[in-house]
Amino acid sequence: MKKNIPVYDIKYFSAYKNDGILVSRFGTYAKQHQHLHTAHRHSFYHLVLFTKGAGKHQIDFDTFEVRPNLIYFMIPGQVHSWNFTSEPDGYIINFSAAYFSSLLLKQDYLGKFSFFSGITNQQVLDLDEPTSSKVFGIFEDILKEGKIQQPWSDDLVKVLLLQLFIEIERSVNGDQHLPKNNYNDTILRNFQQLIEQNYTTLKLPKQYAELLYITPNHLNALCNEFLGMSAGKLIRNRIILEAKRLLVNLDLRVAEVAFKLNFEDQSYFVKFFKKYEGVTPDKFRKQYISDPYGTK
Repeated sequence: MKKNIPVYDIKYFSAYKNDGILVSRFGTYAKQHQHLHTAHRHSFYHLVLFTKGAGKHQIDFDTFEVRPNLIYFMIPGQVHSWNFTSEPDGYIINFSAAYFSSLLLKQDYLGKFSFFSGITNQQVLDLDEPTSSKVFGIFEDILKEGKIQQPWSDDLVKVLLLQLFIEIERSVNGDQHLPKNNYNDTILRNFQQLIEQNYTTLKLPKQYAELLYITPNHLNALCNEFLGMSAGKLIRNRIILEAKRLLVNLDLRVAEVAFKLNFEDQSYFVKFFKKYEGVTPDKFRKQYISDPYGTK
């Protein structure tokens, strides 16, 4: 395993009509970029739909199967890796966070889709047959659009991508989407954004409730009702996730990880990590290095 988990920018890949996007058949992509099978991060959005193949795919330390009709969504910053047991194929799309900026006025539009939540169990989806047929057709249309030089091509690709996201969101969530109430929906999304921006400095629900101009009890009730976990757990999960991402970088000592996460000292960080993960940071690191897919 490499000492540092590499981070790849969209500019690292061959452009597809636009510097902000790459679209390819997955079999070709996997052969061209075999070093990407090991743990790495992206600074862009990443989605893969498999039409064949088997194996394991790890996203932020959760392991999922690789099989046909499974589609995987990843957001910038997530750590992931592949372990294939048979030759895979399908479709892959990488696109930058700014890719839709010229088309959409709402900069947080992608955040409305549950599979771009950054919560791993919402990012790996088993598509039913009707949805698969629609999605395969959209992927093929996107690939075809990349092979021709026509006016409006890039905008059409963006529209096709949005159609893809909407079809999948409808299939997966239907009428069960997160809060219907726009006020509650806004609070929860703002809360999740605030966690992402402040999890190293703000660790208590009451601190976030104050920023959201609501009571801690109200915030906790919303999280339990619509996200299925307490506000405190949502904050802790983000801290632990970042701890794991830092721990698999062997150049960082545990004390340095604790410092980056703004813990008072190493011993407090070790106690915190062990309380919620069941192992010490050192043991987690050793387990991950020896068996990243948890096969032992």
